Amino acid sequence: MKLRNVKRLLYSEMVDMGGLPVRQPLPTQKVEQIDPFLLLHHHQGKVAPHSSPRSKGVGPHPHRGFSPVTFVLKGSVHHRDSRGNSSVIHAGGVQWMQAGLGIVHSERPSQELAEKGGEQEIIQLWINTPAAHKMEQPEYFAFEADELPTKVSEDGKTHVQVITGRYMDLHGPIKGKSELLVYRVDLAQGGTFEASISSDYHLVVYNMDAPVQVAGYGLVEGLQLIHFDEQGDGLHITAKEATRLLVLAGKPIQEPVVSYGPFVMNTQTQVMEAMRDAQLGKMGILIEEF
Repeated sequence: MKLRNVKRLLYSEMVDMGGLPVRQPLPTQKVEQIDPFLLLHHHQGKVAPHSSPRSKGVGPHPHRGFSPVTFVLKGSVHHRDSRGNSSVIHAGGVQWMQAGLGIVHSERPSQELAEKGGEQEIIQLWINTPAAHKMEQPEYFAFEADELPTKVSEDGKTHVQVITGRYMDLHGPIKGKSELLVYRVDLAQGGTFEASISSDYHLVVYNMDAPVQVAGYGLVEGLQLIHFDEQGDGLHITAKEATRLLVLAGKPIQEPVVSYGPFVMNTQTQVMEAMRDAQLGKMGILIEEF
């Protein structure tokens, strides 16, 4: 097994997303996408006690042509959409929406979190959809932490949660629209994550917290997205202190990407059609109930 080399480090800069502060290591001014991964937002904040959920989170908005995936790290998220889905996912869980031809959704703190108050930490990842599937019917999947298969190392220092794809003898419950591997990894101090990932796949690892030792490269601080090259298949990461990783690998789609706001298509005309369809209500209407 040949170790992959680190191609670049992308720092998770703080940006403003409509009044919501988020860290964004992808895209950057230099890197538009790492096919098929389009965007990664990392939000950490606090919900004040006795808040109104309606005033928090992200209100109803449309999507077409990609999959927005939400990893709930702390707190809880209430997803609602124009297809009638409504679910609350708590810390350790995942919400995966394949927007397809169009859907309107919102993501708010749960009623319980808004009432009691507390920390809220989420990551949202945008994964491109191949042209052949962009206009399929939308799908929504929601899994709590205990519904996702997890591999624990013999020393108990490494926990690997498998969301999609295969890791050792585990298979994630979600099947993407392209070939993907998505793992969430918790490492105690001294814990090691090892994997063999085909050189056909682009590979990035988001290190959320503390320094890690990447074999063949060296020390990587927290809040860095590590982009690996495609010259090998081996990955070996050791935590210097307790940290969390998001491991993302995918076979490149290799198609044109034209995006505008919440729409990701292959041509400018398709984006304009998406904007028109959203305005005409063809992606549905979401009326939130609190």
